Amino acid sequence: MEMYLISVIFASILIIPFAIKTLSPYLWLDILYLGHMLHIVVKCVSRRRRPCFFVLDRFLEQTAAHPDKLFIVFENENYSFTYTDKRSNKTANALQSHPNYKAGDTVALFMGNEPAFIFTWLAMAKLGSPVALLNHNIRTKSLLHCFNCCKAKVLIAASELKEAVEDVLPSLIEQGVTVLLMTKHSDTPGIEGFSDKVDEASDRPLPRSLRSHITFKSPAVYIYTSGTTGLPKAAVVNQNRLLTALPVLSSNGVMSSDVIYLYLPLCHTAGFIIGFIGSFETGSTIVLKRKFSASQFWNDCRKYRVTVVQYIGEVMRYLCSTPKRENDKDHEVKLAIGNGVRAEVWREFLNRFGNIRIREFYASTEGNVGFFNYVGKIGAVGRVNFFHRMLFPYTLVKYDTERDEPVRDTNGLCVESPKGETGLFVSKITDIAPFVGYAENEEQTERKRLHNVLMKGDLYFNSGDLMRIDKDNFIYFQDRVGDTFRWKGENVATNEVSDILTISDCIKEANVYGVQVPGHEGRIGMAAVTVKESAQFDGSRIYNHVVSYLPSYARPHFIRIQNAVEVTGTFKQIKGKLVEESFDPERIQDPLYILDNEEKSYILLTAQVYTAIISGNLKL
Repeated sequence: MEMYLISVIFASILIIPFAIKTLSPYLWLDILYLGHMLHIVVKCVSRRRRPCFFVLDRFLEQTAAHPDKLFIVFENENYSFTYTDKRSNKTANALQSHPNYKAGDTVALFMGNEPAFIFTWLAMAKLGSPVALLNHNIRTKSLLHCFNCCKAKVLIAASELKEAVEDVLPSLIEQGVTVLLMTKHSDTPGIEGFSDKVDEASDRPLPRSLRSHITFKSPAVYIYTSGTTGLPKAAVVNQNRLLTALPVLSSNGVMSSDVIYLYLPLCHTAGFIIGFIGSFETGSTIVLKRKFSASQFWNDCRKYRVTVVQYIGEVMRYLCSTPKRENDKDHEVKLAIGNGVRAEVWREFLNRFGNIRIREFYASTEGNVGFFNYVGKIGAVGRVNFFHRMLFPYTLVKYDTERDEPVRDTNGLCVESPKGETGLFVSKITDIAPFVGYAENEEQTERKRLHNVLMKGDLYFNSGDLMRIDKDNFIYFQDRVGDTFRWKGENVATNEVSDILTISDCIKEANVYGVQVPGHEGRIGMAAVTVKESAQFDGSRIYNHVVSYLPSYARPHFIRIQNAVEVTGTFKQIKGKLVEESFDPERIQDPLYILDNEEKSYILLTAQVYTAIISGNLKL
């Protein structure tokens, strides 16, 4: 009998793990993820001490612990933690000695990916100054708008952006803004050379008292995001948000010995918060690139022995589109972290480049809830679990795409989408999941707040994203709602582009939308326009106009001339049929133009050009 009982117990011990794996195959991964989340929560709570602990303090800890460790690799230059610390001290001391600056003033940083960006941001953090991260692609009105959003007192710009600064200089001078250019000398009145002053400044540490006024709710950076309407909005990222993001790399297994390949723009959330700020926690080395290059990507990874890369979906596709080589799997990359990769590209990437852990995530600059696909389920952005949902309540609600608003019941409450059906992702605004909003833009901040969702008086963040949860509790991104599409990894606000087009000499109305192009991620910009009376469409003038006002990713690639823009009974522009017809000259009787950068004009789109685009022979 005893032997029988022992046999039963022993058999049960062996069977239970197999039963769990069959009935609940992701249980152990869920438990492991739960452990990571608890670790992050405990670490964040432990850092809420006096004096306040910020991300800068973590950088200073790493510098003290590993002073000679390599922190930044850039082209042929190497910078240790100590050098980075001292160079940022010199930058801070140089700025502090300027008569028009006082510690704590907001500073706008207008630079691409280069070490000076990192040195300057650290300097501002040491001085207690919030920093507006201006996209180095923006120009003229957009540049001035973004600068004015944050009420900055100082603009620090890279030397190669001198002409862009000169375009808006009269307005900056009128506002009394101090303009500093990262060059030794400047022959433009109103623009001061700054790099020589940094070279000559002391590298003595900055006293902590300069940032004694900062709290966890104080703005740390302003990161610009295109929403559904208007010009770019400055999302306020406070000190607490940065501190919460510190463990994002370490929670995915990244360690001090890892080398991170950082080519995504530092002015954007992924590059700045995940790649740059995330490395503070791990103490990893950053290989910094000015921009992405598909042809150089794997050679760089081999040269610098990169182990961690970031991505957006378009990057994965570009890499998979490069010519196949025998050494495609000859690298040390073990982890790729990012978002927006399609399932078929995901599979192709793994098949071609080897067993790399893909950590797809979902998040937005201003959003209050995100997901990590810790299981590695191809196509999913994350996984729903009880603990995560308890800490950060969220749901999917039915959405009326015709009326462009959530469906509500007779009580005025939103209707939750059943599992398996697509719905609008909304997340509850709470003390631990706040929505800070946009600087100097209460109207757009309020547009992202959704009232009376599941009960009267509740308040949710409207992500503007359509999602779906399957029967296994994996969550998938489906599409964006409203007037935003995504191209080249950037969100494009159609109303912003429409506004720019209609201030031109010949365009009266413009209906802007995104259309799909075979072989490309996202949607490329297209506009259906009407021409002003007694005016003619001038392709060269419109080309010069959009180049002056819009970054390359936001410029409409196709323009369709119509007699009238079709609207609904409530005067909303109708886009559905236009999107369906796309840019096919066989389906469209209206005059159809394509942007041609070589001709510096919009030229007629012929059937031959259309065929070349569809076949993939002509890349956009």
